[in-house]
Amino acid sequence: MEIQNQAAIVTGGGSGMGAETARWLAKAGAKVTLLDVNIDAARHVAEEINGYAVACDVSSASAVEEAVAEARQIHGSARICVNCAGIAPAKRVVGRQGAMPLEDFQKVISINLIGTFNVLRIAATDMCDMEPTNEDGERGVIINTASIAAYEGQIGQAAYSASKGGVVGMTLPIARELARSGIRVMTIAPGIMHTPMIAAMPEDVQASLAAQVPFPKRLGSTSEYARMALHIIENAMLNGSVIRLDGAIRMAGK
Repeated sequence: MEIQNQAAIVTGGGSGMGAETARWLAKAGAKVTLLDVNIDAARHVAEEINGYAVACDVSSASAVEEAVAEARQIHGSARICVNCAGIAPAKRVVGRQGAMPLEDFQKVISINLIGTFNVLRIAATDMCDMEPTNEDGERGVIINTASIAAYEGQIGQAAYSASKGGVVGMTLPIARELARSGIRVMTIAPGIMHTPMIAAMPEDVQASLAAQVPFPKRLGSTSEYARMALHIIENAMLNGSVIRLDGAIRMAGK
């Protein structure tokens, strides 16, 4: 699908992969709305790319409905939706203080998995009502973000791996369902990316993480995620699959 002049929604758009994807979409001519709980960060990026920012907790049904409605008023219904919002806390199931509090597990699932589905369902509903953009009958593209932790979760990543495994698991059935409406659904599973969270770690820790990547022997960049997202949007045969963006790394147990 052509990106030029299309409305796009990017969750987690205030930082990291979401912010960089928003930048690349804007450079390609899209009208971008950034959704983020950190509205100040989202506004900063929006000002940079001449986009629009909306405060949004993706785990809230009403918040997402209102945020997408606001984005629709500004840029029209979005044909592009990229879900980058997420958290990655680490906690053992049984730690020094006993069992992991159930609410800690629920929070990760609520934001990473339910939040992704929440935005997807509203974006897809808008797309279904739009006219096709080309002779293939394409109406829109939805890209979700998983993680290699969906496949090789480490100790302490039970909640995170479960949430990202859910994103992987729902990709194909949703793509199959929405195919009749000309909407493609894809997922990117990044490896160790040079996000703000990683950048805040000591340099020796970053070097140790980079050394684990077979090739290229470095951390992935947010621009590599963004370029992959744009390629997915433009390549109509990419549908219903998960692309690992990880330099061939397979994570060890810890």
